[in-house]
Amino acid sequence: MARTRGDGGGEPVAQRGRPAGDRAARRAELLAAATAVIAQEGYASASLRKVAQRAGCTTGTVTYYFANREELVTALAESRFDSYDEMLESVRARGDVKALFERWLSHTTGDPEFWPVMSQLLSHARYEPALAAVIEQRYARYREVHAKILADGQARGAVRDDIPADLLADQLAAMGDGWMMMFPFESERFTPTRVRALVDAVLTLIAPVR
Repeated sequence: MARTRGDGGGEPVAQRGRPAGDRAARRAELLAAATAVIAQEGYASASLRKVAQRAGCTTGTVTYYFANREELVTALAESRFDSYDEMLESVRARGDVKALFERWLSHTTGDPEFWPVMSQLLSHARYEPALAAVIEQRYARYREVHAKILADGQARGAVRDDIPADLLADQLAAMGDGWMMMFPFESERFTPTRVRALVDAVLTLIAPVR
C-alpha cells in the first residue's frame, strides 16, 4: 500500500524497507538538513523534497523517519529546545547564573543558524497548532527550570530576592531572546569584549539589593 507524501501534492510514496544505519544519527542528519534549508532558503522552502535533496537521500527516506512535514518541523523545534535544556542542566547543579548567560550568548553567537531558524519556527507557529503546542510546552519547561536556578541563587543570597524568581526568569529570557534576534543582523556588535560586558550588566541587574 502506498503512503501519501506529506509536503503537498498528494503524491504517493512507496513503502520502503528499513534504511541502513543508526536511526538516531539518521534523524539528526535529516534535522540538520532541514535546519540548513530553513536558514538559507526560508521556512516556506522546507519541503520534504528539499530536505531530502540537502541530505542526499530520497523523499521516501525522509518519510520513513518523519511521516510528513508537520512531524519534521515539530521534531526540529523539539531539537532546538533540547539544546536549551542541555544549556540549563549544565549549570543547574551549581546554580551559576553567570555561567548560564555566558552559555546563552555563546550558543547564540557560536551557531549562525540557530536563531534565524528558531525565529522562523516561532513566527509560523501562530498558524500551525501542532508546532505551537510544542513551543508552548517546551518554553514553559525552560522558564520553570530557569526560575528554579534563580530561586536557588536567591536562597544563597547571590540573586536579588525583592523580585520573584519567575518574574526575573521572564525578564532575563526576554533579554536573551532580544540578543538572539539582533545577532544575525548586527553580529559585529557581539565581540568577545561586548559579550563579557553584557554578562556583567545582567549580573549587576540581578545582584542582591543592599
